[in-house]
Amino acid sequence: MEYKDWIILKTVTEEKNVTKAAERLYLSQPALSYRLKNMEKELGTTILVRTANGVSLTPQGEYLLAYADEMLQRFTQLKERIQDMDNKVQGTLRLGCSAVIAHYELPSILKDFLASYPDVEVSVKTGMSQKINRLLQKDEISVAILRGEFPWNEEKHLLLNEPVCLVSSQPIELEELPYKPRIIAQTDGPLQAMFEEWWRQNFNKPPKVTMELDSMETCRQMVCHGLGWAILPAIGVSSHHELYSKPLYWKDGQPLCRPTWLLCTHSALELSAVRAFVEHVKRVFKSV
Repeated sequence: MEYKDWIILKTVTEEKNVTKAAERLYLSQPALSYRLKNMEKELGTTILVRTANGVSLTPQGEYLLAYADEMLQRFTQLKERIQDMDNKVQGTLRLGCSAVIAHYELPSILKDFLASYPDVEVSVKTGMSQKINRLLQKDEISVAILRGEFPWNEEKHLLLNEPVCLVSSQPIELEELPYKPRIIAQTDGPLQAMFEEWWRQNFNKPPKVTMELDSMETCRQMVCHGLGWAILPAIGVSSHHELYSKPLYWKDGQPLCRPTWLLCTHSALELSAVRAFVEHVKRVFKSV
């Protein structure tokens, strides 16, 4: 099997449809089917079966997929090590970033970084912090910027520890909150649990939730138009002076805070592109 066969198998498994996989790989459907049949012929076994929902892997195919994933990771690491042998900052930076940080901070970070290190090729994946953490654990990214607390025993740097705020279009007292419409933005489990615990400490009735939205930006826009109040990290409201915002506190007087961390493995730091990016990000957030 060749490198492109691993890519084919992984893509077909993700799409669960040969035609869609062929489109994604810029191949014709007959050409892709021919490659899959040759793989089965070479291995002497069936690796895919057609079902009502598309295609699925046989047990042999599942085993082969695990091998393909391992080979793709090893090949990526091989390329990174070879590119790093020259005495300059180059190679590939595989970055995973929280969607919120990607929206507010990452574009300027990457622009300045690539201006300083134009020989670095950047691959970026964004999403909820739990997703980014899984990508780091699976070694699909070499650097993670994520929000919240995650167990990690290797390289770890605190970038931000921002307050969590009550946000509304007009001043509002805490005692009014149960009776006013609340707007909720989709977030990850740990932050949602923080909100819920804070609410339980302060009120004995549930909030009056009127909107459940898929992004912090949409939530902020609804609040700006006076449609309700929300609880948001400061990063989402700090530049919007038209909003009323007030940091929240636990019963013991400690502020509610949302940390942002940079995580990577010690081995990833051996790569010049990773080292340069980590130092660049630390400088950026030190000046915030």
